[in-house]
Amino acid sequence: MKNKTKNILITGAAGFIASNFLNYWVKRYPEDKIIALDILSYASNINSIKSLINKQSIHFYKGDICDHDLLDEIFDNFEINHVINFAAETHVDRSISSPSIFLNTNVLGTYFLLESFKKYWEKNDKPNHWRFLHISTDEVFGSLNLEEKPFNEDSPYKPRSPYSASKASSDHLVRAWHDTYSLPTLITNCSNNYGPFQFPEKLIPLTITNILRGKKIPIYGNGLNIRDWLFVLDHCSAIETVIQKANPGSTYCIGGNQELKNIEVVKQICHLIDDLAPSLNIQLHKSKSSDLISYVDDRLGHDKRYAIDSSKLSNELNWKTEIKFAEGLKITVKWYLENITWWEPLIKINNH
Repeated sequence: MKNKTKNILITGAAGFIASNFLNYWVKRYPEDKIIALDILSYASNINSIKSLINKQSIHFYKGDICDHDLLDEIFDNFEINHVINFAAETHVDRSISSPSIFLNTNVLGTYFLLESFKKYWEKNDKPNHWRFLHISTDEVFGSLNLEEKPFNEDSPYKPRSPYSASKASSDHLVRAWHDTYSLPTLITNCSNNYGPFQFPEKLIPLTITNILRGKKIPIYGNGLNIRDWLFVLDHCSAIETVIQKANPGSTYCIGGNQELKNIEVVKQICHLIDDLAPSLNIQLHKSKSSDLISYVDDRLGHDKRYAIDSSKLSNELNWKTEIKFAEGLKITVKWYLENITWWEPLIKINNH
């Protein structure tokens, strides 16, 4: 399986994790044919993968994963034998205010992808080396108390937001299509990702870009909610490992094993920017970046803690994280400092 050339459909290709994965995969497997599909919604940015398109390293389609005719056309024209489904609405706040969008993309979109893959797989006599990898989240497992053990593959599903409920639904669909039709599916549930190319509505890029613009840094509640942080390139290497080595029907949890309170993350970013851009505070007439921290009303149904146990992935497939949080955060902050032209146009979009 490892040595076979792959024709891979990457959905949500211009989003945060997928764009990092595309850049990662093309460098490592230049012989593979990559079809990138994205509807180019607010959180997608074609500039994240434009260099790959310009070099013709990938074939890009603008389209919706709910467009089953388009999906069938792509499968037939490019002889797709692998699918990696990154396409998803992911921001919890938006799911609270507009849940129907999340149900459409995350649930129906996954269904249409499964059906198109299944149709083409059956037409080709059900090859056992083909794969459908569904990228999911630790949020499907709900919230942990401080004393509870991290989530693992056997944790019960207890979604607590429209976002996590929609992702839980899509996970169940993928698992059902394997159990019912023997479709060669895989599922990964990851913890909070961070790194370059992340839309500035999530905690880390929002904090960085607000500091760079002299804007308040909003902290929900008391800032003591805990997340497990996974550098996006470590996530990419985990996805590669699962695609190359995992057996159909498998599920793997992917975590960074780096739990931090939200306020701790924000303070680390403040210190980093003060060190990396010392003239910024003078320009913005403040003494230090942490002066911008502002506590706001807590999010509805805000989960207390997420944590992931990746030992199954480590033990079975020999994967491990490489980037410690301090190192990954420094890489991330420097990237946003050096790529203002990438994120600045997105700020207006985020002020919806």
